[in-house]
This record gives sequence, structure tokens and C-alpha cells, in this order.
Amino acid sequence: MAEKDSDFGAFLSGFMIGGFVGAAVALLLAPQSGEETRTYIKEKSIELKDKTTETAEQARIRAEKLAEEAKSRAEALTEQAKEKTVEWKQKGQVVLEDQKTKLQEVIETGKKITKGEQNEEELEIEEETSTEESKEEE
Repeated sequence: MAEKDSDFGAFLSGFMIGGFVGAAVALLLAPQSGEETRTYIKEKSIELKDKTTETAEQARIRAEKLAEEAKSRAEALTEQAKEKTVEWKQKGQVVLEDQKTKLQEVIETGKKITKGEQNEEELEIEEETSTEESKEEE
């Protein structure tokens, strides 16, 4: 976009310089009286002013269009970013909930295993105790 603006600025500069050079050449080569030359200069300066005003207006309109396009693109990109943020947040919540569920299952399994081992140890202790008591009774 900056390249287009630079090209347009170069065009505008060339247009202005060309207008001045053309007017100067016309004055030097035209065999006219002083009054005719002044009238010619006045007409050409009015023409040049009008063309400059027209070119400036076109540049302003073009700049407004480019600004509006840039604003629209920025708004669209902002909206896309918001949508992606919401989407990733939702996906993250799903993954988080899934991981929490899996972790809770692992904890419960660990508790069951631990309780099972305790029960087995209690049984072993009871068996040892009863075996020792049996031996003592004999």
C-alpha cells in the first residue's frame, strides 16, 4: 500500500513539474504581445490550479477508500482473532475437563489399590497372628 502511495506521489510531482515546464516553454516560444501573454499565463495558471485541485481531490478520495479498506480488513481480522480465541478456549476447557476426569480416575484407582493392599496386609497379619496363636496352643 505504501508503494502505491509513493507511486501516486511521484505521479503528482511529475504532473506539477511537467505543467510548469510546459507553461514556460509555451511562453518562450509563443510570439504574442504582453497582454496576450499575461492572459495566456492567467488561463494556464487557472487550468493548472483546477487540475491540481482535481488531482488532490482524487488523491483524497483514494486515500479515504484505502483507509476504509484498511479499517474493514482490521475489523475482519479482529473478529477472526476473537472467534479463534473463543474456539481455542473451548477446546482448552474440553481438554482440561478430560484430563481432570482421567486424573480423578487414576486417583480413585490408586486409592482402591492402596486399600486393597492394606486389606491384604491386614489379612496376612491376621493369618500370622492366628498361626502363631495356633502354635502356642499346641
